Amino acid sequence: MRVLLVEDDEPVAESLRRGLIRYGFAVEWVTTGGAALSHKDPYDVVLLDLGLPDTDGLDVCKALRERGDVPIIVISARSDETDRVVGLELGADDYVSKPFGVREVIARIRAVMRRVQPRTPEEAAGGPDRYGSRLTIDRKAARVHVDGEEVALAPKEYDLLSFLTEEPGALMSREQIMEAVWDANWFGPTKTLDVHVAALRRKFMGIITVEAVRGVGFRLEIVKDAGAS
Repeated sequence: MRVLLVEDDEPVAESLRRGLIRYGFAVEWVTTGGAALSHKDPYDVVLLDLGLPDTDGLDVCKALRERGDVPIIVISARSDETDRVVGLELGADDYVSKPFGVREVIARIRAVMRRVQPRTPEEAAGGPDRYGSRLTIDRKAARVHVDGEEVALAPKEYDLLSFLTEEPGALMSREQIMEAVWDANWFGPTKTLDVHVAALRRKFMGIITVEAVRGVGFRLEIVKDAGAS
C-alpha cells in the first residue's frame, strides 16, 4: 500500500516512515502543502499534518478532497474539537492526535481502507471477522468467540491475537509485535511476549497455531477445516 506522508517535523516523519515501512507500506514523504498538491505519483492513502510551514493543512485537505476520493487521515498536534470537526467536514476520513504510536496510525489506515474497499455483505453489515469455521473476532467490540461461545482474554492477549490474525501466515518479528501490542516505547523484557503466545496456544488449541521462528518472531496460522466433521 502506498502512503503519501505530509509532515514537516523531521523526527516525527522519520519515525512514522520507518514504522510504516517495517509493516510493508511504501511511503513517499513531503514536507509542505505545495509539495503534497503537486505530487504526481499515485498513492492509496494520505497522512496529513495540519501544521505545515507554507499553508494550513485544512486547506490542503480540502484541495485533495476536491480532486478525488483517496482516503485522508489527519495527523496533528491540534487536539481542539473544532479542528477535528472542521477536518472531517472538509473531507478527512479520520483524525489522529499527536503524540501517537505507529500501531495506532496503522490501525486507522487499515480501518479506513476497509471502509473504502469492496466488502462482503457480512463485512458491510459490520459483522465480526471470521477465521476458519470456529473462530470469530469482533474488533469493534473487542470480543472473541469460538463455536459461538465467548473466550475470556486478558487485554494484551486480545491485542496479540487481533494483531497476529490481521495477516495469517505472515512472519512477524518480535520487534513488530512488541511495537504493535506493547507500543513503541516498551522497554521491558520481551519474555512477556512468549508468555502471551503460550496463553493463546492453550486457549485456542486446534483452532490456531502460533509457530516460533528462532531468532525472528512468530507466525500465526488458522487450522484448516477446524471443527469439520
